[in-house]
Amino acid sequence: MSTDWYRWEGDDLLLRLRVQPRAGRDQFVGPYGDQYKVRITAPPVEGKANEHLLRFLAKAFGVSREQVSLISGDSCKNKGFRIQGPRKFPISLTKP
Repeated sequence: MSTDWYRWEGDDLLLRLRVQPRAGRDQFVGPYGDQYKVRITAPPVEGKANEHLLRFLAKAFGVSREQVSLISGDSCKNKGFRIQGPRKFPISLTKP
């Protein structure tokens, strides 16, 4: 399995996600090339999907919403995120 979709930068986790909005439920799907596919229920309208995804990631990784930031892909399906000091891992990751 390719791990190009995430990397560690100190205690921060950087993720490359492919996001599918307007899904039936919020879920991590699996590797998608050099990204990880995520489905969310929110529509891609007026930043609602981005905010919903930030909250979803915060809950999934056991951190506050303020510890998750969108670092690339504000208006496209390919996005980059930084998670500061994740406390749990909803998907299989290894930290060197």
